[in-house]
Amino acid sequence: MKLILLSTADFFVEEDTIINALFEEGLDLLHLRKPGTEPVYSERLLTLLPEQWHNQIVVHEHFYLKEEFNLRGIHLNRANPEPPQNYHGQISRSCHSIDELREHRPDFDYLFLSPVFNSITYPDRNAAFTPEMLSSATHAGLIDRKVMAAGGVNSDTLPLLKDYGFGGAVILGDLWTRFNIHSGLDYKEVIAHFRKLRKAAG
Repeated sequence: MKLILLSTADFFVEEDTIINALFEEGLDLLHLRKPGTEPVYSERLLTLLPEQWHNQIVVHEHFYLKEEFNLRGIHLNRANPEPPQNYHGQISRSCHSIDELREHRPDFDYLFLSPVFNSITYPDRNAAFTPEMLSSATHAGLIDRKVMAAGGVNSDTLPLLKDYGFGGAVILGDLWTRFNIHSGLDYKEVIAHFRKLRKAAG
């Protein structure tokens, strides 16, 4: 299974160092999502990251960054539901229901489905799918390598996602809660936990 890291909503001092270290540990993709921020800060972060990782980064806003930094692609969601005019390149999308998944599967390179489990980052977001709903979607061919599970992903839930046939998992709260972005300097726990996640993802 692929492991996709969703960035924190806020920028912080050690961010480029941690992201670089995670790529070196085998992170498959970084989704850069910084809602409501000025594009110059995303530009600065991308400038600080080695160019060798740029093709493993997808942006959720400021889509011009895809071409400027030769990034992997762009991601659509409720805040940014349409690609730029005449866009050509990899494109993914967030889905929040099985019906959405069914509708958008043919048109995108891959899709996020969320929240599959109770969110770690947002305590008020509970799982939107029962095990029966997920199993049914798997048997119907809607969940496969093209679909990435998001919401409540941790080392305990990763094996379940493999059983459902998801192609990957989106990591957010389970990793970033192990580092204080406002005052932290030591990110060894983040790296150690990522290794645990890689092992669980197989």
